[in-house]
Formats: sequence, C-alpha cells, structure tokens
Amino acid sequence: MEEGVVNEMRKGRLGDLFDAQQLLTDVSGSGNNWAHGHHLYGPQYRDNLLDSIRRPVEACESLQSFLLLQSLGGGTGSGLGCYILNLLEDEFPEAYRFATSVFPSEDDDVITSPYNALLSLAELTEHADAVFPLENQALMDMCSLIQARSNPANNQPASLLSGPNTGKSRGKAFDSMNGIAANMLLHLTSSVRFEGPLNVDLNEITTNLVPFPRLHFLLASLSPLAAPRDVSKLAGAPRAVDQVFTEVFSREHQLMKVDPRKATYLACCLLMRGKMSIADMNRNVMRLRPNLRMVHWNPDGFKLGICSKPPVGVPFSLLGLVNNSCVVTSFRTMQDRFARLYKRKVYLHHYLQYMEEGAFAHASETVQGLIHEYTERASVYPVVPERKLRSVGMHFL
Repeated sequence: MEEGVVNEMRKGRLGDLFDAQQLLTDVSGSGNNWAHGHHLYGPQYRDNLLDSIRRPVEACESLQSFLLLQSLGGGTGSGLGCYILNLLEDEFPEAYRFATSVFPSEDDDVITSPYNALLSLAELTEHADAVFPLENQALMDMCSLIQARSNPANNQPASLLSGPNTGKSRGKAFDSMNGIAANMLLHLTSSVRFEGPLNVDLNEITTNLVPFPRLHFLLASLSPLAAPRDVSKLAGAPRAVDQVFTEVFSREHQLMKVDPRKATYLACCLLMRGKMSIADMNRNVMRLRPNLRMVHWNPDGFKLGICSKPPVGVPFSLLGLVNNSCVVTSFRTMQDRFARLYKRKVYLHHYLQYMEEGAFAHASETVQGLIHEYTERASVYPVVPERKLRSVGMHFL
C-alpha cells in the first residue's frame, strides 16, 4: 500500500512487468499493525480490490486457483493479505486459495510481529486451502550455502549473489532470498505452463497432500539450490539423480528451519522438472521411504509429477512438498512469542483502535487447536484399544 515503495518498484528493471491498473496504493502502509490493514484498509479498498481481482479472472478461460504472496511479520501483507483471502473465499468459493507466507524469524526487527503473525496464522488456518510457509532465516542460510559453494575460498563476496564489487548491499542479499522463493513458485506452477508426461494439476496438490481441511501447511524444499542469478555457477557439475532426491529431504534445502525427519510425514509430493523417467522416480522413492516416518494410515502417501521443461541452466530440478507434523515447532514458537507480549498487554492499544480484544483470544485458541490436531492426527502408530481383564475364579484372563 505504500506509494513510495510501489513507485520505486515500477522504476526498477522489472517495472514493465506490472500492470499499473492492478496496483493499489495509499500514502502509507499499515504501520506494522495487522488490525490497521485488515479492518481499515480492507473495507476501505474492498471495491477496488474486487475490481483488480475480477479483471484478470474474467480473462481466464478456466480459472483454477488463486495464489497469494504475503509476509506475516508486518501489517499490510498480513492484515490486508488475510482480508483478501477472506474476500476470495466469499466471491470465488469454488476456486482454490493457495498462500505463500513468509513466517517471521525469532530475531525479527518488527516489534509487533508476534501479534501480526499469530492473527494471520489463525486466518490462514480457517480460510486457505494450502499454505507454503517460508522463513527468512532458512532463505538466508540457503544464500550462504550457495555463496560457499560458488566461492570456496570465501575471501571475496560471490558476485552473482551479492552484486558486483560489493559485499555490503543488503538489497542484493534480499534479491537472492526472493530469487529462491521465486524458484519454488516457478517450479510449483511449471505444470500449468509446460507439458509433461506426468503433469500435476495445482488442485491435485490439495487433493493428495491435505488429508484434513485444517492440516494444509506444506513444507517446501528444492534441489539444486539456486536463485536465478546463481544458476550458471551451480550448473557446472551435473547432479546425479539420486543426489537430487537425497538433497530434497535434507534440512539444508528446506525453506523452513524445522526437522521433518524427527516428525511424522502425512503425505509427500515430488515434482520433477526436466527429462526424467518415472522408473527413476519410483526407484528413489523406494530407496528413501524406509528412512521416513510415514503416518500409519498413509504409508504409501507419495504423489509424483514430471514436467518436461527444465529450469534455465540445469538439466533437471526437484521440488519437494511435504505435509509433516514438524510445522508445529514453528507454530509453538509463534504462539510463545505472542504470549510474551500479550501477557503484558504491550502495544495492544494500537490494535484495539480497529478490532475487539477477543480476536486475540480467538486466534490463540485457533492456533492451539491446530497444534493439537497436527499432533493427534500424526500419531505414528494406530491406537490399540485397551484390553479389559475379566476375572475367572482367582485368575485373570
């Protein structure tokens, strides 16, 4: 919503890609206040938002789904973003709603991000069909890994990652982080744009990876790791097929800092781009499956997809999407950070100008219920009914 930020974007190298009619701005953003974006800007710009949404929808021959990109730490992306999510549910109930949400790190520099993140998480739980969470810290670690692989000496900044002749440009670092996230989205939507022997429709992701309506938070991982500007350096040595599959299940290649190996997999989807045989994919699934803790009611919960068009500069790449109970670790962290602020009621008055205090309690209960449901549904072993003993004389059978 910040006019200055949008104008700067339009003046940049990619400015011509954006349709000016689709851009909505105000003098300022939401001031890191979820309630300001959700309860003030949302209703105020509702008609403009609907016009901006309906224009491309009417140009579609077959509307499949909506993809919302947002950050949960600030006020506009979280508050107004969740308002748009609700708007899509009301106006286009038949279309699936996907959200790519950047979860704030624990050392986030937005003081009110614990409030914004928890309120947003509750809305995503109730109104999204699938959520692809990202964490800034995980993206930063990936950029560091790419830089280390590109420049083992580590004496000079890797120019493709940090920009030419400079190692202090913060913008360039965020460009690379955004590049990794964009790579994931390009991979996710590749089957919509290109042909393949085993293409996976976007809506098939919810059908195969979301066993229960509220358990729709999908952990993404990529191999090879490369922001678009780093591809040329990583494409020098061809990656073995088995290595790509192994890396997708490693923590270094995940877009969240959690450990799925210590939790339970509810379902898994592997989307390959490039020339790959179904036999090779099945062989790697059989190789890796014994090391994964699959839930007892879905031991064969793997969905495979192949898109023939590889990314630029590499022969093939793999995107992994898993529904795993490890995401509750991030949920608990967000809930703990929220509780520390809310217990002292600090900064609360800024929110109460636009919303009732009961919304905080409702959001906390929703997230707590989500944690409980993930923990309960992800039980590795089936519940064995307790055997009751019946007495026979002096003995028990």
